[in-house]
Amino acid sequence: MSKTTFFKFILVFILFFVSNTILAQNDTEVAITRDLIKPPNLKKGDTIMILSPAGRIKDKTSIEAGIRLANHWGLVVFFGNHMLSQEHTFAGTDTQRTEDLQKALDDPSIKAIWAARGGYGAVRIIDYLDFSKFMENPKWVIGYSDITVLHNKIHDLGFQSIHGQMPLTLDLEDPVQKESIISLRKSLFGKKLSYKLDSSKYNRLGESKGQVVGGNLSIVYSMLASNIDLDMRGKVLFIEDVGEALYHVDRMMISLKRAGYFKNCKGLIVGDFRLKKNEGNSFGKTLEEIVLEAVEGTDFPVIFNFPAGHVDDNRAIIMGDYVTLKVTKKKVRIIFQ
Repeated sequence: MSKTTFFKFILVFILFFVSNTILAQNDTEVAITRDLIKPPNLKKGDTIMILSPAGRIKDKTSIEAGIRLANHWGLVVFFGNHMLSQEHTFAGTDTQRTEDLQKALDDPSIKAIWAARGGYGAVRIIDYLDFSKFMENPKWVIGYSDITVLHNKIHDLGFQSIHGQMPLTLDLEDPVQKESIISLRKSLFGKKLSYKLDSSKYNRLGESKGQVVGGNLSIVYSMLASNIDLDMRGKVLFIEDVGEALYHVDRMMISLKRAGYFKNCKGLIVGDFRLKKNEGNSFGKTLEEIVLEAVEGTDFPVIFNFPAGHVDDNRAIIMGDYVTLKVTKKKVRIIFQ
């Protein structure tokens, strides 16, 4: 090989390496800076639909608090045709629940979809839903727990949604729920949302910014390697759960770590974890130890005891919005864009 040919070969190799590096950086940048579309803010006179895409509800009286709250805010409430249907543990058959949710997604006059409850069942219908009309006329989808499936699907499509209180769990007379109700209203009506909390001794200090994603840990874990698995580059992960044993929480956190969730993550917000009753601590590690061990080797802020999840004080989170995290020894600030 002549010197000229050799140097040409080296030059081509360098150009190939640099171009691929730039492309990789650009791919990462796209994932980090892709702004998700915020559905229109609600206003008095808007119509919302309450339906149950997962677990069944007994009757309308069980969601009366949600109906009263929506009416108090000046909203008109419609209901899914099959909201009171029953198919074992589900609110009707998969077909019935799909029909209700599809109708709400398609109807441009419906400005928000409020899940009556969680439970289990959204994953059974998610692949049968057509979001094309929703993408033309986006609307808020509100709920938590099993509704994490919908949050992650909607996030993947490029839209924001709201993790917050649901009608079945509302108690308008409970003072503990006051702040969660205020935060839900702010999220829906376009008011500035931010939180200032006392810092936990387990928190990892620091400051960062990213899009908040996630939800119920068991649901996030169940979607690993699916078509709505989360891309965590530039994201702040929020997790909460209920009724799980510590060893199962450990399994899920290690699985997220092995899937690369924490490699390019910008922060972790740990909500309420109502662990399995009467478990004690036979596993040998606390929840905080399990979480901190899973994120070893990273440097993003970690926040414990955020009031959200299967708890009365279930503060709203605008999923897909940018949040700034400021964590000090004394205080935690979470500021939504």
